[in-house]
This record gives sequence, C-alpha cells and structure tokens, in this order.
Amino acid sequence: MLAGFSRPSAGELLWNGHDITESGVFHQYKLQLNWLSLKDAIKDRFTVLDNVQWFEVLAGKQGKSMPAPELMGLGRLAKDKARMLSMAQRKRLQLARLLAIDRPIWLLDEPSVALDNDGVKLLEYIIAEHRKKGGIVIVATHLQIEIKDAMFLRLPPRFPRRITLVDMLDRGG
Repeated sequence: MLAGFSRPSAGELLWNGHDITESGVFHQYKLQLNWLSLKDAIKDRFTVLDNVQWFEVLAGKQGKSMPAPELMGLGRLAKDKARMLSMAQRKRLQLARLLAIDRPIWLLDEPSVALDNDGVKLLEYIIAEHRKKGGIVIVATHLQIEIKDAMFLRLPPRFPRRITLVDMLDRGG
C-alpha cells in the first residue's frame, strides 16, 4: 500500500494531509519515495556504475553515481558487469541506488537479505544517516536490523500456519 501498488481496504493513507490514492497526490508522493524489494531490477549487461546512473537518470537526479557505490564497498567493481556480482554485492548495488537517488521516504522490503555482517552494519549506518537528515525509513524484515528509536509494528500472520512434519512428530510423544 505504501508503494501505491494496492489501496487500503479500510481507512486512508495520508501524505502531507492528503489521500495518496488520489492521482495528483500520488504523483507528488511517489516523487518522494524510494523503495527496495527482493527483485533487484539490476541490468546484468550494465556495469555497476551504469546501473546506478540509469536509476539516477530515471529519477531526474544526477551527480551521486560514484560516491554511492564507493560508500557501499563497490568502488573497485564500478566498471565490472553486474552479472559478475554475488547476491550480497547485488544487494549493496540496490542500496547504492537508494543513496544516489536520495529521496526522503525509503520503503525497504527485506533489505538485509544476502548481506554479511559488514553489509548489515553498512545498511544500519545508511539508515541512521538518512534519518539524521530527516528521512523516513519503513522496513519490512524478518531479520534483526538495529535502528535507534525505531517504532515496531508486529503484524499477525496473514494466513493460518499449516501443520508441519515437525509438529506432527512432536504430537506423537
């Protein structure tokens, strides 16, 4: 819903006091929004730097292409084709695009998946820096990410849990 892919089943989703489901409002809202999902939208035939620059051009923002991959530990790979990247490096590339596009609202869906401990620390750092500048970060995750003064919303399971083989073996006792 926050990314605008579906409408709320009840209530309103407001941005600056206006319902984002209204087309004119949504257009302005999405210009403030940057999101990261499990589908990385990385072009394998592009270089690492080209992947960041491509998203910058699409967003109408330019100039942060090289500092972002550098910060994310990809500077030495900037001229390499993205198809050569590991899953962790691909995730770092996604995070570099967040930094390069620099929008105030970040929606992050499982941002730490595939990252090693150093990558998670870097993720926590860029989230903290974004928030220090007044940015908003909304994270959906199953893995622990340290975010100072975060508000947590724990949702109940969406679907009833199915009985597993382990559950049946535990009952047999």
